[in-house]
Amino acid sequence: MSMSKINDQERQLLKGDCDSCFGLCCVALPFAASSDFAVNKDGGQPCSNLQSDYRCSVHSKLRDIGFRGCTVFDCFGAGQKVSQKTFQGSDWRQHPQVARQMFEVFPLMWQLHELLWYLTEALTLEAAHSIHDSLKAAFDETKRLTELRPYALQRVDIAAHRARVNEWLLKTSELVRAKAVSSQKGKKKTFGRGADLIGAKLRGADLRGANLRGAYLIAADLREADLRMADLIGADFRDTDLRGADLSDSLFLTQPQLNAAKGDARTKLPPSFARPTHWS
Repeated sequence: MSMSKINDQERQLLKGDCDSCFGLCCVALPFAASSDFAVNKDGGQPCSNLQSDYRCSVHSKLRDIGFRGCTVFDCFGAGQKVSQKTFQGSDWRQHPQVARQMFEVFPLMWQLHELLWYLTEALTLEAAHSIHDSLKAAFDETKRLTELRPYALQRVDIAAHRARVNEWLLKTSELVRAKAVSSQKGKKKTFGRGADLIGAKLRGADLRGANLRGAYLIAADLREADLRMADLIGADFRDTDLRGADLSDSLFLTQPQLNAAKGDARTKLPPSFARPTHWS
């Protein structure tokens, strides 16, 4: 079986399946009253909108009633993995003795699955062929960690593992973006990690190969911007205007980023992504 076929299958496993989850994101994670959430909720406390079947009673109107944060969340498949594999289908309501541990394991699994999402993409990139073996080793180790039993997973230093994986993701980014820059004869936009681009006027900007890792793009105007081969890992796209923008070959894009942004039918997306329903 080809690597691309394997990666397509891996990507499907890294997409949330709420029907196979015990509503873990609605219980395990805390949130604070803000523009994203209408109320405060402590971690481990079930959301008041969570039903007995683990579905959301207000799912169809979350944005309208102040729960926009829920609409941009994606667990990368960690919810069903913890529910059905790690805890072998033990329902935290029917088995309250596992509840606390399940809620502590979920965010750890979420982080690992997010890394798998990025690594799966990196393994498909021709520009990163020279470090393919290292990326594959990082993928295999991350996948191994997701298979650990709950107590063993709780003992893993997730932060240290993320740091090791991020070294290879950064090298992947450098290789891909170098190729993009060479095609532009040296012309490029440079911002640096965590750039403050809140409200930036970048309509029509040529951002091919730009380093936008962790950039604050809140309410930025990126209409008709070219973001092909731009590194978007961790970029904050809340209310970013992506109407007509080209993200067809953007690097390390995620569905939650798109869900947080504004776009339209002209916005170009990679084929594996869904166009958010709230886009015009």
